[in-house]
Amino acid sequence: MEKRARFAIEISKACADAIGADKVDIRLSPFSTFQGMKMESKAMTEQFTYLTKELRKLNLSYLHLVESRISGSADGEPTADKVDFLLDLWQQGEGQTPVLLAGGFSPESAIRCVDEEHKGKDIAIVFGRYWISTPDLAYRVKKGIDLTPYDRKTFYVPKEKKGYNDYPYSKEFEQEFGIKVEA
Repeated sequence: MEKRARFAIEISKACADAIGADKVDIRLSPFSTFQGMKMESKAMTEQFTYLTKELRKLNLSYLHLVESRISGSADGEPTADKVDFLLDLWQQGEGQTPVLLAGGFSPESAIRCVDEEHKGKDIAIVFGRYWISTPDLAYRVKKGIDLTPYDRKTFYVPKEKKGYNDYPYSKEFEQEFGIKVEA
């Protein structure tokens, strides 16, 4: 277990020593099946518990956890597997820092996660793909406006604007702020 965690711990420590722990974070995807990574449940729990405890000692800026519904770049169905045990471990005791949660959240599930499932914890929900397709994402979540569907095939196409910065702002956003944004 120590050997499997060694690289992540040593890199995190070296970065923290070089630029300050307050500028270093780490992203963990304990349930990912990407490139054969998924471990048997008990071994995974033990491995990521050990890793999280060791990383916590470094006083990193935050911990970024990915829920079980993401595998590499593909979305999946939510499973019973939850990162709650790592979130709780990271935020116990003094010197706790925030946890960012990612993994296919909708506005509704993000609000439920923050306001109900993890009420009172220092967490934030992270949107990746919808952040690209919905430039006014925070506004839309707050106002209950549907997000713009994304087209993964157009993400980060070299020398192309399409799909990266041509998604529209909502009409409500443009009206409220008196702007018209041309893509």
